[in-house]
Amino acid sequence: MFIETQAPQDALIQQLLPIMTQACVILREEYQAYCSGQAFDVERKSDDSPVTQADFRVNHYLTEQLQRISDLPLLSEEGEQTERSTWSTFWLLDPLDGTKEFLHQRAQFTINLSLVEGAHTVFAMLAVPEEHTLYICPKVGMPLKYDAQLKTWFGYVAQDKHTDVQIGLSHSRQQKAQYQEFLAALEQFHPYTTFQAGSAYKFCMMLEDKIDIYPRFHPTSEWDTSAGQCLLERIGGGLIDFSGRAFIYNQRATLLNGGFLAYRNDQMKRLALQALGRMSNMH
Repeated sequence: MFIETQAPQDALIQQLLPIMTQACVILREEYQAYCSGQAFDVERKSDDSPVTQADFRVNHYLTEQLQRISDLPLLSEEGEQTERSTWSTFWLLDPLDGTKEFLHQRAQFTINLSLVEGAHTVFAMLAVPEEHTLYICPKVGMPLKYDAQLKTWFGYVAQDKHTDVQIGLSHSRQQKAQYQEFLAALEQFHPYTTFQAGSAYKFCMMLEDKIDIYPRFHPTSEWDTSAGQCLLERIGGGLIDFSGRAFIYNQRATLLNGGFLAYRNDQMKRLALQALGRMSNMH
């Protein structure tokens, strides 16, 4: 949970806050245009996933602004990716995570920005434009939340453990059988409720104590998980592959991730791995 706190005296946050706040303004403008039925450009990528004029507009703005404040390279879903093997420190960006949520007029889309050093994320911002909210993982210390409407800061405080286990699921789950098998296996160990939400938005809901475990059995890319993983690890949670290894970044030929388990604390990690083990034994 988050409680009100003082504004951080962190130079990187102070640099990035107005930039990310304006990126949210741009994305809200695009969303309002789309929802009002204005002419709106939607294309299909080679993998048949949608990309919109909103993706490109936010990407263009953030690319320009990051170049203005930093000489670090940028690895973006909508940008150039061919030289990344030579980068040890770089920005990682998804200008619109949850394009399908956007197109279905569900406001659970985000802007994901993180700073990767070596193979690990050291700083992250996850913005929820329609909620005027930014979740920030500073280089040191617990996550922060900023309400851009109220101009109010909040700091993360661990909450007492609750008895309910809440599982985060996507609205449209591909390969649905795997999710049903995971839930059936989980039920052998603990009752649960489900919470449906957009992709990276689920990481925000984990920080808000609304989701404990987020299983993912269909593909994501590195810009989908980096910011959320950084935030979760800072509060004692994490994101691991099905062998129990934490995700690392920009270390492979592909930017595609395999399946993962995201969890809010060690207790939820053990429960998620138990369910995954039981699920494997069912085959």
